Amino acid sequence: MIRLAVIGTNWITDQFVAAALKTGEYALTAVYSRRQENAQAFGDKYQVEHYFDDLDELAQCEVVDAVYIASPNSLHGPQAIQMMQAGKHVIVEKPMASNVALATRMFEIAQQHNVVLFEAFMSPHTPNFKVARQAMQDIGRIRLAHISYCQYSSRYQKYLNGEQPNTFNPAFSNGSIMDIGFYCVGAAVELFGAPDSIHASAHRRLESGVDGSGNVILSYPNFNVVLSHSKTSSSALPSEIQGEDGSVLVDMISYGERVEKISRDGKREDLTVEQDKNPMLYEAIEFAQQVMNQKMVPHCTRRSLEVARIITEIRRQTGIVFPADSE
Repeated sequence: MIRLAVIGTNWITDQFVAAALKTGEYALTAVYSRRQENAQAFGDKYQVEHYFDDLDELAQCEVVDAVYIASPNSLHGPQAIQMMQAGKHVIVEKPMASNVALATRMFEIAQQHNVVLFEAFMSPHTPNFKVARQAMQDIGRIRLAHISYCQYSSRYQKYLNGEQPNTFNPAFSNGSIMDIGFYCVGAAVELFGAPDSIHASAHRRLESGVDGSGNVILSYPNFNVVLSHSKTSSSALPSEIQGEDGSVLVDMISYGERVEKISRDGKREDLTVEQDKNPMLYEAIEFAQQVMNQKMVPHCTRRSLEVARIITEIRRQTGIVFPADSE
């Protein structure tokens, strides 16, 4: 049984804890929040015994084996490093770091301290994402792909009203490409590997200094992958992978709500398989396996580093700079 602590008490933490407990491999033993009462309020429903508002105390807690980190993006790297240096395994929400330099350092520290570092990127572990990847074998040579995730942020109006929500604040290493755009980049790397070149644009550069939306072209030897991401508009279009013999469509690339194959002759086939309503279940299973094996999976490490490299380059091209970049 993996004794789990969580950093952060928002809705995504609740969703991950529910997934982790459902696997039967975890016990939630500790909760950290900057305010003790918030930690207590979150943990009471899980009958947690240990609460912290001091990260040093959490790092030294002997009843914690692994830590799930769901704090603001800019804190992911520093908090993960602190926990790993104390001998804790870490699963950190995507994006795992503000930039590729920090992500590289994090994996170095994981190896030095013989712990598992795992990025909580749920997509590649879900059954329907795996179905989509397998279906690519049936559509001939890939010639073009369009991966899209555009969803009007519930906090965008707060930003327009003059407030400073974390989601649009460069101090927290946030913005569209760091948030939902991550799923587009991550899916492309998982499906096609590292691109030969990257060309990015940000069509909605906000006054706060982050991107509200944008496009990216990832070039591969025989095809391009076009990414569209937005937190200031919504889209109902699926992502599409086009081959010479047909195409694969995926609704909600983040977890694969529906997968369909369309043959060149127009025949349509629904390939969707049943998967858990909580798509974080599958990443929780994968992390548990790596912890129990006391070994990181090289493919996951390579993907995390490549995604961090691409997003760092996208930000360079679009002029998005975070305070964390100079630290």
